[in-house]
Amino acid sequence: MNLYRVSGLSVASTLVLPGLIAAEPVRGCPDVIIRNEPVPLTLEHHDASGPTWAVAGDRFLLRIPDIARFLLTGGREIAFETESGTSPDDVAIFLVGTVFGILLHQREHIVLHASAVRVGDKAVLFCGPSGAGKSTLAAALSRRGFSFVTDDVCAILLDAGKVPMVQPDGRQLKLWDHAIENLDLTASRGAPVRQALQKFYVEPDEALGAPLPLGAVYMLREARPPHKPGIERPNVVDSTLLLRNSAYRPSVVNRLGQKANYFRAATAMADAAGIFHLTRALDFSLMPQVVSQLERHWEELGLSEKIPA
Repeated sequence: MNLYRVSGLSVASTLVLPGLIAAEPVRGCPDVIIRNEPVPLTLEHHDASGPTWAVAGDRFLLRIPDIARFLLTGGREIAFETESGTSPDDVAIFLVGTVFGILLHQREHIVLHASAVRVGDKAVLFCGPSGAGKSTLAAALSRRGFSFVTDDVCAILLDAGKVPMVQPDGRQLKLWDHAIENLDLTASRGAPVRQALQKFYVEPDEALGAPLPLGAVYMLREARPPHKPGIERPNVVDSTLLLRNSAYRPSVVNRLGQKANYFRAATAMADAAGIFHLTRALDFSLMPQVVSQLERHWEELGLSEKIPA
């Protein structure tokens, strides 16, 4: 078995999962087991279904046509069966992304489409859709000395009356080739995420292993009229909607009946930390100014007492 730690969970997989950092063995059974074994085409007596998915009790069946079928059970087990001779690497991409995100939803974690770095003793999140620059910004900040926490998929645990806790991830960054060059990360560039795609795995300078309390959440937005570059705090209602819309695979949240959980989580996270718009131009030459702006904001929030040299 190949051993990993993903979103705070110990994972054992019969398939090598590129993009994950190997972990040491754990005592007892791992939290999640991934196996290559037969997966049904349908689930009998399902509670809900769609063209490529079905839910029956604690089981979630997902089919990615001509790639693979995945059966998730109770947030503990993932079985997969390939289709059309798909390569293991292509299956692994879906396992560590969409499929593991669904498993975290099964475990009733709050799962955001976000990357995160450590600032002081807290985690700062950057949310946004694909292409918003979450990974690039996290990579730039890690080069500045802020430890990497997670990339793309961010799991958060909530306990009543306590600060939300961000789970660290054993995931490598995924960056486009031009981002790697502009951030001077060529020496850390690994294998391509997919063949014929100019996106590569990048080993972070430092990856954390312990959960961190939430420090702040930034919703990434491109600077274009009427939005000007800067950091601003939306009202409470907008903050709640923004955070809910940043859920990883929002449709899965609805399918698993967890919509109300995300409204409660958004309120708790806004109260505990703060949700902000970060509006910036998507221009690498301006990245130093964006980083400096964030550092000043963290000092104002009391997250960072001293800007790293």
